[in-house]
Amino acid sequence: MKIEKILFPTKFRELAFDSLESLLVLKEVGLKEVVLYYVIPREEISFVPYGGYLKQEEERIREEARIRFEDWQKSLSAKGIDSKIIIEVGDPVPSILNTAEKEKVDLIIVGREKKIGHDGHFIGSNTLQVITRSKIPTLVSKYMVQFERDGEIVTQINKDIFKRPILATDWSEPSERALNLLISLNGLVEKAFVCHTIGVKIAKAIDKSELHRIEKESKERLEKYCERLKSAGISAESHLGAGRTTLEIIRIARDVKASMIIMGTTGKDRLHELWLGSVSHRVSAMSELPTLLVP
Repeated sequence: MKIEKILFPTKFRELAFDSLESLLVLKEVGLKEVVLYYVIPREEISFVPYGGYLKQEEERIREEARIRFEDWQKSLSAKGIDSKIIIEVGDPVPSILNTAEKEKVDLIIVGREKKIGHDGHFIGSNTLQVITRSKIPTLVSKYMVQFERDGEIVTQINKDIFKRPILATDWSEPSERALNLLISLNGLVEKAFVCHTIGVKIAKAIDKSELHRIEKESKERLEKYCERLKSAGISAESHLGAGRTTLEIIRIARDVKASMIIMGTTGKDRLHELWLGSVSHRVSAMSELPTLLVP
């Protein structure tokens, strides 16, 4: 699973270009083209009382977006990366998903480039809808985040996101695909981490001996993931957590100073733990780190 073509939707918010630039290191592992995408919200140019369709307003917005994108294209071209501009009128979420499939991209980039998470959430409703519905790997980028930790406000720049990724696995097929995607990043990864969490519901439902069996089996499976990473030339380290799955993933990611969290979006393994999409969505919403979700 290589990332050769990405879709970069934007609203030209602050740090949008910085966020894009931070992803261009993917050229070292196969990135060839970036699709620069802007959706003109339908309500901004739709019918108004006694006014009708605002055609001139649409043309003005299109021209502004084109000029900005063409400036970005110069930087992409200088790095040897092809690019394509698409500007459309529509509803953001379905437009992004449809364009991603039509263009056959390998990765969709979503999320605000600058986000203040005072409410404990780092994603908005549109981003949540995209990651919920996407059939294509999707990166919630979070270039700059501001949040509270230990009673202090912390500002964090997530720039070198591929250096220390952590894969949170539930042993499902999406997790397997996430592992393969991580392997494809060899050359960018300084060190990778793999973690699994024994959830509260499992721990409560079984006796001590069965818990020890699951613990032993989980550690063995984590080591097999690490062996696959090491055989691909990536230094790897495993971590087993126990407790509330979402919070444990975030805790472990912080403990190892991970630069990004990678997850499959759904799955059920033979240990009978159901990982609904809501787990990966909650991690995306609650963690200050970029999250790469693989369906």
